[in-house]
Amino acid sequence: MRPRFPAARLLGGFLAAALSGCGVGVSLGYGLDDDERPSVSLAAAPQEAAAGERVGLVAAASDDYGVREVLFFRVDAAGDTLLGRDASAPYTFETTLPLAPGTAVRYFARAVDDAGQEADSQEVVVTVR
Repeated sequence: MRPRFPAARLLGGFLAAALSGCGVGVSLGYGLDDDERPSVSLAAAPQEAAAGERVGLVAAASDDYGVREVLFFRVDAAGDTLLGRDASAPYTFETTLPLAPGTAVRYFARAVDDAGQEADSQEVVVTVR
């Protein structure tokens, strides 16, 4: 069974290194290099709405050890704006569209795993009418 927490994996790695230095062969079935980055995808509903209306964002995130949280961002000309976060599945966030009809708003989600590794989703676009 693989330990869930990074500290346990780290301790196991040190133990394996110490024992192998004494000529004792040890295989624990996990190591510091087997922790995969999380994966995340994002969907928005509706995909087109009037200025000032609410849009729901929902992310699907997974990781080989555990997802700590999912952060939701809006992509702006000046940089990415953190809108909010959710630490439990289903990972959702609701936001209001800007008051600028005829534009498109882009969003993405970032999953963070228990070891602090991050992964970003593809952007989704919501059209403001």
